[in-house]
Amino acid sequence: QVQLVESGGGLAQAGGSLSLSCVASGSITQPYVMGWYRQAPGKQRESVALITSGGINGTRTYAPSVKYRFTISRDTAKNAVYLQMNNLMPEDTAVYYCNYFAKGADIWGQGTQVTVSL
Repeated sequence: QVQLVESGGGLAQAGGSLSLSCVASGSITQPYVMGWYRQAPGKQRESVALITSGGINGTRTYAPSVKYRFTISRDTAKNAVYLQMNNLMPEDTAVYYCNYFAKGADIWGQGTQVTVSL
């Protein structure tokens, strides 16, 4: 079994920055995809940024709404992923969930709140 521990998030003003971290432990298998999803009140959960475990830097994908503002990175030695969020907007307000996806596993973190005020 894989466990995810998230940290970071909180409150920021529009235009500000926040960062999120997620560390996976347990029965980690490669290849995997790790990343961040978010769910705002009354909306469906959506993919924000994902990164693969393979390659020197991994393959990264971003939601169009966060591209060029958010950066996902990883530390495969620590089985960790990070999300740097810059130029935050009020519409980024949501609960952010870390996800680990590999063969036979689709694991979610507990979620961390990100709130962006005007």
